[in-house]
Amino acid sequence: MSQRFLAPLAVHVFLRKENDILLLRRFHTGYEDGNYSVIAGHLDGNETVIAAAIREAKEEANIQIRPENVRVVGMMHRNENDERIDFFVEVRHWEGELVNVETNKCDELAWYPLDNLPFNVIPYIRKALDLMGSGCFFESYGWLQKTTGN
Repeated sequence: MSQRFLAPLAVHVFLRKENDILLLRRFHTGYEDGNYSVIAGHLDGNETVIAAAIREAKEEANIQIRPENVRVVGMMHRNENDERIDFFVEVRHWEGELVNVETNKCDELAWYPLDNLPFNVIPYIRKALDLMGSGCFFESYGWLQKTTGN
């Protein structure tokens, strides 16, 4: 009997203020350092996607989010160096002052207009941001398309 495949699950928080989004620049993490991402992290197990988003926002930016203010806007089945499932949520209301809590992993936390993002946003994050305006989306990202010849 073969072992069942398990993929890591992550949640990404699109913290929005009008047409701006909060980005963080990765620093000394070993993954995409120097490039921009959003508040994000893995699900710890035995927690919902919304609970994970709330936890990550508190851990990374010191803000409190109510569950009713978290809206799932997309999902991505991603295959880069490994296979992952990513959930994307949008938050427009929170409490507390934004603070870069993880200065050992992030050297900038700043607002950027969605129509003028830095050039070095991590590609799958940029793709998800592009798709966010289309409503709730699903995307397969990083998969090579198989072609068949005649």
